[in-house]
Amino acid sequence: MRLHVVSDVHGATDALARAGDGADALVCLGDLVLFVDYDDHSKGIFADIFGAEHCSRFVELRTAGRFDEARDYGNRLWESVSGSRRDILDDAVGRQYAELFAAMPTPAYLTYGNVDVPRLWDAHVRDGQHTLDGEVTEIDGVRVGFVGGGLRTPMRTPHELSDEEFGAKLDAIGEVDILCTHIPPAVPELTYDVVARRFERGSVAVLEAIRRTQPRLVLFGHVHQPLAARTRIGRTECVNVGHFRSTKVPHVVEW
Repeated sequence: MRLHVVSDVHGATDALARAGDGADALVCLGDLVLFVDYDDHSKGIFADIFGAEHCSRFVELRTAGRFDEARDYGNRLWESVSGSRRDILDDAVGRQYAELFAAMPTPAYLTYGNVDVPRLWDAHVRDGQHTLDGEVTEIDGVRVGFVGGGLRTPMRTPHELSDEEFGAKLDAIGEVDILCTHIPPAVPELTYDVVARRFERGSVAVLEAIRRTQPRLVLFGHVHQPLAARTRIGRTECVNVGHFRSTKVPHVVEW
């Protein structure tokens, strides 16, 4: 069995269309949407609505950790736009999802990232694309559990959950052979982004579940440039599958 695993797709539609080549199935760990491109400020939903110059200022504030100022800046920009913010964003996100799900190969097993909008997925998911969150599926005799979403942060991305909500989903899946989440366990070398120069939030609940149940493998994304891409916790191998928008290369899992 050969799985190709991706995370943090962020609008890389063409690469996603090829991500399943040579695999028996694709696994996607979320963050399909490109809201802001931190490398190219002319791309993404924010730039499409407000332009690259305003996007550059927004990125500058966020990168400096001035999240309240970035939010206020965005709010002032929205005041200049006619129409409902929710409707405009839903339309923009929906257009990205339409392209991404149409391009995504099948079979595919998916869970949400912190920048995804779960309520919009059902309109775009195709046959053979299975959305799992707080659920377990069996792939060729191997139990694979999925827990989507992120944890609450000052950035207030669209799909952030309380620690209690996230932990409840982990409890629901119980013991599995492979655990797939969007965010990493709360291990410093896995959560520190060497380019952004800050720690992203990892999950204490995931770390505790690993120590308690010792799955064979834990796969995640979220941190685009981690200090360490993998580590071991007991007999469990923990792997950041990579920033797919940047690498265009899926992580391979075989058994």
